[in-house]
Amino acid sequence: MSSERSFISDLLVVLRGVDFRKLFAVRLASQASDGAFQVGLASLVFFSPDRATTPEAVAIAAVVTVLPYTLIGPFAGVLLDVWPRRQVLLFANALRSLMVVAVAILILVAGIGVPLYIAALACLSVNRFFLAGLGASLPHVVPRHELVMANAVSPTCGTIAALFGAGLAFGLRVLLGPQDYTDAVILLISAVGYGASAALATRMHRDLLGPNERAPLNWSTFSTASRDVLSDLRLGARHVRERPRAGRALALIGAHRIGYGIMTISLMLLCRNYFSDPDDVDEGLARLAQAVSATGLGIAASALITPAAANRLEPWRWIGCCIAGAAVVEVVFVVHVGLATLYVGAFAIGLTGQGAKICVDAVVQEAVDDGFRGRVFSFYDVIFNAAFVTAAGLSVLVLPADGYSRAVFSGVAVLFAAAAASYLFTERRQELTTSTASTTESAFNLEDEAGLATEVDPSTRGDQSRHPRLDRHR
Repeated sequence: MSSERSFISDLLVVLRGVDFRKLFAVRLASQASDGAFQVGLASLVFFSPDRATTPEAVAIAAVVTVLPYTLIGPFAGVLLDVWPRRQVLLFANALRSLMVVAVAILILVAGIGVPLYIAALACLSVNRFFLAGLGASLPHVVPRHELVMANAVSPTCGTIAALFGAGLAFGLRVLLGPQDYTDAVILLISAVGYGASAALATRMHRDLLGPNERAPLNWSTFSTASRDVLSDLRLGARHVRERPRAGRALALIGAHRIGYGIMTISLMLLCRNYFSDPDDVDEGLARLAQAVSATGLGIAASALITPAAANRLEPWRWIGCCIAGAAVVEVVFVVHVGLATLYVGAFAIGLTGQGAKICVDAVVQEAVDDGFRGRVFSFYDVIFNAAFVTAAGLSVLVLPADGYSRAVFSGVAVLFAAAAASYLFTERRQELTTSTASTTESAFNLEDEAGLATEVDPSTRGDQSRHPRLDRHR
């Protein structure tokens, strides 16, 4: 009960911030549109009778979807440390609104083809600027000591908003029927949502979200842009390396993302081919919608549990507990996978994954300087998405067509358990080292103060001749 009161109390503190509420509204409107946009794409790419029925097809589609995030991330980071971040949020959403309208027109006019895929990838690329900008902007609208709570509320509620948008889009698809016209309508609705998010961004002052100290941008020509981006990305990586606490957290979330990516592709195949007739597209999509809803409930639960747990255990311990909990879920999958197990497991994976990410975000935000946050969060995104691409490649090699493999689930369980154990051991050793150094320094300070007091105390001087050792020297 006290934990619930603590959560509500911290939540009210964060939501009282006018600037936080403005940024929060921009996120919710945009990510709800993301959910609708992704359902429109999913029905075109993943859930057509002649597409995405094998691990190879699903993995390739997943890689193509994630690729813009990985390639655009470094550019986004550099620019987020140069441009006013409020302007990035404003123009990214306005641009996406126009681009999604173009995608909808392509669906109606040209159908599925290379131009459609290129336009969809361009939309996802612009989204990279938006999401990286949100992560870098959050410390400007909440106090430092409320970062864990803000990271619980903001990204988690954004994910829930995306699920809400996806649910509305799925309902519309059921109502209008599975056809290209329906997907075009869904995308047009998401375009309206992106426009609304851009309008909400105008309520914030241009310089509210930083950066406070802008990094120089020396791009004389387009030919040197890539080199400059890679150089700045290396600076971000070096900044992380100089802050081992942030580096360890990023390494852990990268390992988790590999396992999470494998399980995501496995989940899609299970819903499409294991628990449903592969020829019944609607049944497969309905199963996936139920599983994703269970994951969403887990993500929502993490927002309630994580702040209190992190406050009681410290964030690094809660991160390790979440990854260890994910390992336990995988062990359950090894023993048995039924529909009930699938939904409960999806809930637990959502809870543990989001719980770990909330605290990792807070650790990185606290550990890095504001002038580097954009580059560091883009470096974070590169790790995050490169791990998912790695997971897609591994899925092609190890997953069967129906997505169910005890050996794969066992391997993911070992990965999670090893990563959690290594992280907890290293963080605990660092804590003990820091504590010992602090105790030693305090002891030296006390000795110095005692020596100084002895030297200047007149009463002590008067008694020096009576000290036995001093008498012998005399």
